[in-house]
Amino acid sequence: MGKNQHVVPTSNGWGVRGAGNSRLTRECKTQAAAIKAAVPIAKNQKSEVVIHNQHGQIRDSDSYGNDPCPPKDQKH
Repeated sequence: MGKNQHVVPTSNGWGVRGAGNSRLTRECKTQAAAIKAAVPIAKNQKSEVVIHNQHGQIRDSDSYGNDPCPPKDQKH
């Protein structure tokens, strides 16, 4: 399983950052664009997309890996 991809607020908008990384993988103007950029990375790495709110708190997540208890909804 690869690194979870975090959608985080930045000074210029929103970014995608791999878990434990200090640098952004991708920077976007909107949260929706950052989520759209994070999903293929998470699918490729069989990991999760963890979505943070504008204050940095986790607000949602979606699993694209080998989840033993997969959710029934696919919001993102």
